[in-house]
Amino acid sequence: MTLLDRARAGAEPLWQRAAHSIAAGIADGRHPEGSRLPSERDLGESLGVSRVTLRKALARLEADGLISSRQGRGWFVGAPRAAADADWPNRLESFTETAARLGLDAVSRIVRHEVLPASLDEAEELQIVAGSPLLHLDRIRSLGGIAIARDRSRLPAALLPDLDVADFARGSVYAALSAAGHAPARADTTIEARGADDALARELGIDPGSPVLVMRELAHAVDGRPVLASEIDYAGERYRLRTVFARTPSR
Repeated sequence: MTLLDRARAGAEPLWQRAAHSIAAGIADGRHPEGSRLPSERDLGESLGVSRVTLRKALARLEADGLISSRQGRGWFVGAPRAAADADWPNRLESFTETAARLGLDAVSRIVRHEVLPASLDEAEELQIVAGSPLLHLDRIRSLGGIAIARDRSRLPAALLPDLDVADFARGSVYAALSAAGHAPARADTTIEARGADDALARELGIDPGSPVLVMRELAHAVDGRPVLASEIDYAGERYRLRTVFARTPSR
């Protein structure tokens, strides 16, 4: 008899039965990895157990690494810790390079891939002639199967001669630019916080209003030419930025 069979037969304490039931929901996909579990009240009612009993079950599942608690947010099905907690360096690297450094698989879902004439504002930002072909590439970026960010990028199509065959679901824009002789060398970056709107929340699998870190970057090649403009919305719970500040000696 399996543990789940024993639970159903009443051979285990209530908290263990509750733990097995939740674990079964995780195993069969009812509670996908990275998703939030129902509230403790709803879970307790659906399982027919008290709040005290439920919390003992949740504590066991947390100890087993199946779920994790986030203050003020509830219980979540355990995500790869590297995706959720890894420090990010204060050097310029692509999303794909970051994934490789963390030992994770970077995958992108293409939301938009089209070439349009550059508007006056876009042309000014990227220092190209207005009306020049401009690639608009929008992707949902994932690490280890967990959606981390929405990436909306723009770059002059002329910089990528093999644009028609480029695979941006698996490949890196930085790598493509580098192969074409336009490797990003530095980026002007701003970061601000805001709440996720309904569309972004659906795309990243988070709740509307959840904290999002918005990173706007303008990447330049070694000669100073802008080669890529991007706006990346990172799910705040799944991203942490680390940098270093140094104080110059006063004179």
